[in-house]
Amino acid sequence: MRPTIGIMMDWLGQGSYSPRPHYVMRDSYFAAVWDAGGLPVGIPLLEDAGDDYLARVQGVVVPGGDYPSPSRWYGDGHGILDEHPRTIVNERLIRDLLGRDIPFLAICAGHQELAAATGGLLYWRVRESLANVAEHRSGDPSKTCHSVQVEAGSLLHKLVGVGEIEVNSHHHEAVRSVSGGVVVSGRAPDGVIEAIEVPGRRFALGVQWHPEFGLTEADHLIFKGFVEAAGAAE
Repeated sequence: MRPTIGIMMDWLGQGSYSPRPHYVMRDSYFAAVWDAGGLPVGIPLLEDAGDDYLARVQGVVVPGGDYPSPSRWYGDGHGILDEHPRTIVNERLIRDLLGRDIPFLAICAGHQELAAATGGLLYWRVRESLANVAEHRSGDPSKTCHSVQVEAGSLLHKLVGVGEIEVNSHHHEAVRSVSGGVVVSGRAPDGVIEAIEVPGRRFALGVQWHPEFGLTEADHLIFKGFVEAAGAAE
């Protein structure tokens, strides 16, 4: 039996699919979970449904996205005062995943949500916040863009088996600091945090790049290790 892997949906108030609010998510997330041996299912952003979904899945992907984030995530005056539906649901979800020790993989915006949900802070615009920063908003995320130095002994290192990997990159913001037991396990050559994780959990990993594109062997190994951890958690 394939472990059931929930993929959190993104939400748009309007867009190309409909002028009315709707859920969206790229099919690459579903394909990556399936190819790694999991059974992917979408999870909508329903505030009262989290417990029911977490009782039925063995793992969760918290994916990327592009949406306005609350000012409390930055601590420097940036961000919005109102809450986007995704931030309301996903912050609580991440804390519940950690509390229940349900394996999860957080990607790009999800990686940033993991940091924020555990007390960390974000950079509003990494190019405006750091000197001598590399290009992190690649125009073509279907190609690798820069390397990531992997921390020895980390979960990420155990998954990919090497100390340096090549990744794609498509983000404006980045994790500034971590807290709540979260540790940094990967950085770009310019020092930008590219991977974080929570030791002591079955699988709690956030990556700033998009391994669901499956561009490298490391990308496949990350998804394979995640789905295997979810299967073992049944």
